[in-house]
Amino acid sequence: MDCHFLLLPPMLTAHALRKTLPGTPPRVLFDTLELQVGAGECVAIVGESGSGKSTLLNCLAGLEPVDGGRIEVGGQRIEGLDEDAMARLRRSAYGFVFQAFHILPHLSLVQNVALPLWLLRTDDKEAEARARTMLTRVGLGTRADDPPHELSGGEMQRVAIARALVHRPRLVLADEPTGNLDPVRASDVLDLLLEQIRDSEAAGVLVTHSRVAARRADRVLELGVQGLVDITERA
Repeated sequence: MDCHFLLLPPMLTAHALRKTLPGTPPRVLFDTLELQVGAGECVAIVGESGSGKSTLLNCLAGLEPVDGGRIEVGGQRIEGLDEDAMARLRRSAYGFVFQAFHILPHLSLVQNVALPLWLLRTDDKEAEARARTMLTRVGLGTRADDPPHELSGGEMQRVAIARALVHRPRLVLADEPTGNLDPVRASDVLDLLLEQIRDSEAAGVLVTHSRVAARRADRVLELGVQGLVDITERA
């Protein structure tokens, strides 16, 4: 891991997290889980199918409750926030990139990217200007007014990355972001995602089943019942 991350306060902290699934007896997904991610750092989380990778991402996003422990984003604890407060925090502090893109087909590219800013009640002109700047950063500046149906899968994911970062989030959560792409496009998109996370000084958490993709991150962590194990050196 790049030592400069150690010099900065963590942007994301998870301490002693515990998550169980209902059953007789309850199934422990993970226990005493620890995670710290610095500004500009991206960690990849890998693990067996069913190990709880996406569930952990949902817990970090405040979409699922944990059964114990503490989560802080930018120094703010999220467990215990009511639904409205958590929704406001997600809008302002989180960026999401999903395997399925979730690009709205009836909006232009610039309108899709501006969505997080509109939700934050940013002035329309400023929102459009920032959205166009982000599209330029991901190599789609000349396509800003195009409809999504004209894009390839790799281009759609570039739009999703621009949308995830346009409001300058503190934390970017990516769930299998290259899962629907061929290897060449997947490599390009992953390079772009990591570059933009670092340039934006957000913290990034990437969940992936691909060890090839995981090795591009700053650290590779394997999820198991006892939490996260750093396997960067042998990933």
